[in-house]
Amino acid sequence: MTLLPDGPRSPRLVQALSFAVSRQGTMRRLRRQYGSAFTVQSLNLGRMVMLADPGEVRELFQAAPDVADTPDANLGSVLGPGSFFAITGDEHRRQRRLLTPPFHGRRLRAYESLIESETRRETDSWPEGRPFPVMPSTMRITLNVILRAVFGAEGAELDELRALLPKAVRLGSVLAVLPVARVELGGHGPGARFDRYRRRYDEIVDLLIDRAQADPRLAERDDVLAMLVQSRYDDGSAMRRDQIADQLLTLLTAGHETTATTLAWAVERLRRHPAVLERLAGADDATLDAALMEVQRVRPVIELTSRQVRAEAMRLGRWTLPRGTVVTASIALLHHDATLFPDPGRFDPDRFAGARAETYGWIPFGGGVRRCIGAAFAALEMRVVLRTMLRDFAFEPTTAPPERSHNRGIAVAPARGGLAVVHRRRPDDVSGDGAAAHPHRAADPAG
Repeated sequence: MTLLPDGPRSPRLVQALSFAVSRQGTMRRLRRQYGSAFTVQSLNLGRMVMLADPGEVRELFQAAPDVADTPDANLGSVLGPGSFFAITGDEHRRQRRLLTPPFHGRRLRAYESLIESETRRETDSWPEGRPFPVMPSTMRITLNVILRAVFGAEGAELDELRALLPKAVRLGSVLAVLPVARVELGGHGPGARFDRYRRRYDEIVDLLIDRAQADPRLAERDDVLAMLVQSRYDDGSAMRRDQIADQLLTLLTAGHETTATTLAWAVERLRRHPAVLERLAGADDATLDAALMEVQRVRPVIELTSRQVRAEAMRLGRWTLPRGTVVTASIALLHHDATLFPDPGRFDPDRFAGARAETYGWIPFGGGVRRCIGAAFAALEMRVVLRTMLRDFAFEPTTAPPERSHNRGIAVAPARGGLAVVHRRRPDDVSGDGAAAHPHRAADPAG
């Protein structure tokens, strides 16, 4: 027997508009009204059960793929049939096994110098003493890092992908949630434009694969494309070119904008907490990681992660959900749950000092078999970029109100792009205990 959580009875369009106007505000209001689980109606996913209880989220993430798996409506429709967003079951496990090694151990550490050099190259042109948004810079840093570390691109191909992919990803994100916009109009319109982007992307990846296969030093390369060209399934077969192209595009889509946006939020948060900002200059990796974890808690750039019921019915905690129901873990609600994070509105990196995050309460990378495969890479990239920025620049604190959240489709970003005022450091600006000299000080405001 079906047993769904209660929820609003207003028309689907009214509910969708409420989420569009204020997603976090709507989720918090519904939680106050209905508790830690409620049912809503969405335009593109239909009936959706939203969860904010860690125990029920754990059950969702631990469900077998034949019980609950990726929703029908997702980015796989634009990233390709070989994307992690599109593949399921055995095929998902097989490809995940091939893509795991580049993001762990020695392979992962090999990317650190690349990330630092891209950060310094971008920040060399930062203006001093006047406000500017850091997000355009963090977007360029993370894009360049992925193109080199994942695609192994250099020269003309690097330049062309740098121009092509941001446009393709932005348009693809819109088409994924509004598939009606993909209708063909005699070679015109958004759908036709995306198809042209995709054809050119596939041509460039084909060229990169050809070069990798002809490279006598292929085995010494650390980029993901080179490793996928050499990888083999258990039966000895290689990945097809279209599978490699789809997965590289997936890694870029999942890891570029989200990482860049988190770094922009880090600047926005730290400038409003000068005591934390001062402590982080010259801090060790564990202290930087704790600060970034707290940034991801208070300002998650992805607010929801979903599965769709594939079995005839799914028992989930108190509920029995029928086939086709989309079940969503609300990252934003979990991260602001006072039972998990006391005084959740307070920005306090010390809550993560020397402690592991609650597995099903802190979930910026999702969870279960579909947890972001590049989570360790993203954590490394954010740490190295933040460490490099704080080592080279003093950020002026501010008493300005917090930046509002702006929904960019894939990610929720600071509305002003993480506005900063910086001054290049002198060699003696950072002392041995990590204290930094800031040219301007401000009170440490709450929130």
